[in-house]
Amino acid sequence: MVSSSFLALIAFCFVASITPGPNNMMLMASGANFGVRRTLPHMAGVGVGFLVMVLLVGTGIMALFDLIPAAYTILKIVSVGYLLYLATKIARAGAPEGQEGQGGKPLTFLQAAAFQWVNPKAWAMALSAVAIYAPSREIVAVIPIAMVFGFVSLVSISFWVAVGQQLKRLLTNPWRLRLFNGVMALLLVASVLPMIGAKTI
Repeated sequence: MVSSSFLALIAFCFVASITPGPNNMMLMASGANFGVRRTLPHMAGVGVGFLVMVLLVGTGIMALFDLIPAAYTILKIVSVGYLLYLATKIARAGAPEGQEGQGGKPLTFLQAAAFQWVNPKAWAMALSAVAIYAPSREIVAVIPIAMVFGFVSLVSISFWVAVGQQLKRLLTNPWRLRLFNGVMALLLVASVLPMIGAKTI
């Protein structure tokens, strides 16, 4: 029989992964601009990058933040700055391939994996999951959390890219695409606002 704590972990991972955030907004924008196939490396980078992040947070990095509280502030500044930079890139993205415009490229696997380390929602998810479900920070307790997050995130990642892919049919007009990208950029910025006044990520 599956334990209630494991079911609670699955529910936590699902809600945390499926709700809007920087990753999901960027994946939906990528699906709309580039389609599912060209977004696959981005998807894989998010999944693998976050899984590795949970493992490292649970086995050592969390202790570093406990030791150096100022690290939270530094991480917050870097995260906000980079997300604002990404928002401007999304807002300025051009027309679909084959049409006039600036165009653009989807994130690569490595770029998406590295992005997790400046993604405030990813930090909040990883830190909260480890604190709640693996307070001992033992590797045998952290690995199941990382694996569940890895599996559940595939579902949420696929959902948001699929939404973007469906929207792509409505965005063949360059003006509509620019409007969509502008809205996505604003939503990405909005996802940063709650963390600006927070004491931690």
